[in-house]
Amino acid sequence: MGELVLIRHGETEWTLTGQHTSYTDLALTPDGEEQARTLAPMLASRHISTVITSPMRRARDTAKLAGLERTRVDAHLREWDYGGYEGVTTRDIHRTRPAWDLWTDGVPEGPEGHPGETAEQVGERADRVLALADAAFTNSDGGDVVLVAHAHFLRVLTARRLGLPPADGALFQLATGTVSRLGLEHGRHVLTAWNRLP
Repeated sequence: MGELVLIRHGETEWTLTGQHTSYTDLALTPDGEEQARTLAPMLASRHISTVITSPMRRARDTAKLAGLERTRVDAHLREWDYGGYEGVTTRDIHRTRPAWDLWTDGVPEGPEGHPGETAEQVGERADRVLALADAAFTNSDGGDVVLVAHAHFLRVLTARRLGLPPADGALFQLATGTVSRLGLEHGRHVLTAWNRLP
């Protein structure tokens, strides 16, 4: 069986400023585009059976620039819905809520259609994506399953794959334009590489 390969999209203007970005559909910066292109040689050397991306432009463009073809878009890979904190930095939130922590405190309701999510709700989506990945492994020729998505979502997904609660995603820092891998050792899900640059 192949590995579960996780790719965080390349840099955007809001990753530079530290603004929470979930449903705002930002483009990659020129540096973000270059980050994605530099992934291509590493990915070309792997046997990839399935690629699933978030519907957001920054993830889809990262996959394309990284040379990943025949991608499937799935809305479950979208980023944590930050609700009323969309576009707001942690620093700004701490001005009124000094002890606030996304992983334990959640977010306030945002505009219509964006009520915000808790770590547990993101974990439920991550579990659905992991079920999709496992089905892809079952139906593949032994290749990797690649997920192209967002930092907080992929951190929650990693926690769930390792049998941890969703909030333990806080333990896995993830930079833009990086590749991480989850595999098996003696039948147990493990990290095989984390937060790697090409």
